[in-house]
Amino acid sequence: MGALALIWAASLEATAGYVEPAVAVFLFILGIYVLSRFAFRRTERPVKVRHVPRAFLSPLGFVAGFLDAFGGGGWGPIATPTLLSSGRMEPRKIIGTVDTSEFVIAVCASIGFLFGLSLAEVPWTIVTALFVGGLIAAPIAAYIVRILPTRIMGTAVGGFILVVNANTFFSAIGLASNVATVAFILIIAVWIAALAFAIGARRQDQEEAVEGQAV
Repeated sequence: MGALALIWAASLEATAGYVEPAVAVFLFILGIYVLSRFAFRRTERPVKVRHVPRAFLSPLGFVAGFLDAFGGGGWGPIATPTLLSSGRMEPRKIIGTVDTSEFVIAVCASIGFLFGLSLAEVPWTIVTALFVGGLIAAPIAAYIVRILPTRIMGTAVGGFILVVNANTFFSAIGLASNVATVAFILIIAVWIAALAFAIGARRQDQEEAVEGQAV
């Protein structure tokens, strides 16, 4: 029985080794699209609020929930940028929706792990430290998300996706370390430029709205 458990754990670890770079490549491409959609599309609104079909949401929830439990994370990183790329919801509503539903997903995943492990094998000191840090940071982040304009929020999220997944993406495509360093710096520079462009576009939109009201 112990040998079977070891074989099963080894197979899961090997599979996770393939899943992580695949997810990083997917998120990196999605991050580029989100960043370009919210920062550089000046001629049209980045979000056109429309109905999001259940035929799209259910498969997305299945994949994101599976990766969240299988790889230790995936619900937010998969669900949030995918919904952002659709352009059907405002970023703050997407983030709020994903975070709210994540509570149920986390509970289900935790129940599964408690069945597979045991209470004694869970590192409760690490759990407590993570809980305290998240408890402090989450309300602050939620407030920032609420007050940030749509274009700036989408640009910030798109760039963050690129930065977080950059190293795994570079490793997945076999990029040399010196080239990867240069590429990482370029990504940050593009992100800063995109934020500056988004802020400028937001100000221009406000000025046009004021002029329209004056007329």
